[in-house]
Amino acid sequence: MEYNAKRRGFIKGAGAAFGVAAAVGGVVALYGMKRTWDPLPSVVAAGVTEVDLSELRAGELIRVVFRKKPVYILKKGEGTPTNEKRDIIINGEAYTVVVAICTHLGCIPAWNSNTQQFKCACHGGEFDVSGVNTFGPPKRPLDIPPFRIDGARLVLGEEGEEYKRLASLD
Repeated sequence: MEYNAKRRGFIKGAGAAFGVAAAVGGVVALYGMKRTWDPLPSVVAAGVTEVDLSELRAGELIRVVFRKKPVYILKKGEGTPTNEKRDIIINGEAYTVVVAICTHLGCIPAWNSNTQQFKCACHGGEFDVSGVNTFGPPKRPLDIPPFRIDGARLVLGEEGEEYKRLASLD
């Protein structure tokens, strides 16, 4: 009898130790899985791009990268045609903000300040100063990235009221 009691105690102790080890292993595995689901800090930081527009002069075009895509920001001057369905108004100034990828085959159109057009060299697609397709194979305007206005700053990657207004006009 004494032999069975020792054996039973050992089996109970070993079973409890195995149960504790399995529970700890499960918690460690769940923690590791959760860490792989969370986006990396570099990915979170790349999701939003802030641009200070206070130094931009009328007629000046800047290029920024947003989510690995080029974005053109053009401050319109006097005499430059405006488009209330596509232009962004910040502090009384009109801006064109478009993803600089042709909606035909994905080329990057160049800005020509003399003709006030974005022109895609691949197939001759043309877009006006607000990014609306005017000639060639592109069937739709250049895309407007999601944005939010914060004073004189443009925050690309967040949907603000002005973006929602423009999106509802399409």
